Amino acid sequence: MERKVRITWLGHAGLRIVSPGGKTLLIDPWLKNNPSCPQELKVPSKADLLLLTHGHFDHFEDALEIARSHDPKVVANFEICQYLQSEGVQKTLPMNKGGTQSVEGIQVTMVPASHTSSIQAGGTVLPGGEAVGFVLTFEDGFRLYDSGDTTVFSDMKLIAELYRPEMAILPIGDLFTMGPREAAVACRLLRPRRVLPVHYGTFPPLTGRPGQLRELTADLPEMEILALEPGETWTA
Repeated sequence: MERKVRITWLGHAGLRIVSPGGKTLLIDPWLKNNPSCPQELKVPSKADLLLLTHGHFDHFEDALEIARSHDPKVVANFEICQYLQSEGVQKTLPMNKGGTQSVEGIQVTMVPASHTSSIQAGGTVLPGGEAVGFVLTFEDGFRLYDSGDTTVFSDMKLIAELYRPEMAILPIGDLFTMGPREAAVACRLLRPRRVLPVHYGTFPPLTGRPGQLRELTADLPEMEILALEPGETWTA
């Protein structure tokens, strides 16, 4: 199978990935109220699989509408899937850290993240389980690690040892996630061939930038830091 994994950054932490088999994945697609999401991408045209790392609004706010509009298979932690089920979403595939399941021909592994999680439902804040990351193995064997919102943690070395991701998607904005300094350590633990920085620039307090991460990892010349603009696509 010719490799054609196509990854589009939707701004903030949102991603649209088209797999080699033609499946469209959305990860944490905060779109309508995301100031960095291009206007033409605020309403997705397709979603076969929806992955949610945690329940904070900037990752989850559009999840219900997307689930109702496109009827994708939804992968998230058990608590988030319970909430979605209570709202009428049928195709939830709950899992927890350490588990793997095959969804639309893609192997989805849930891994730890060091962050919090909650769900805003009207005027109520509900428990959202624990934040997680995902390792995705596509139909052609390409392996991607999306850390979700997190700081660096030493078990990233285990993620590297167990799954050997070729690419890592890491937040660098600082304040609510790790910044470039911590992300540089994450790069050393993971040793991917490529890193896509996300979760920066959306709001003024998110000060980290890809150039800073590139400088801090200059001693890793075999690793490429991708600096996409929102709406830009990288093809494997």
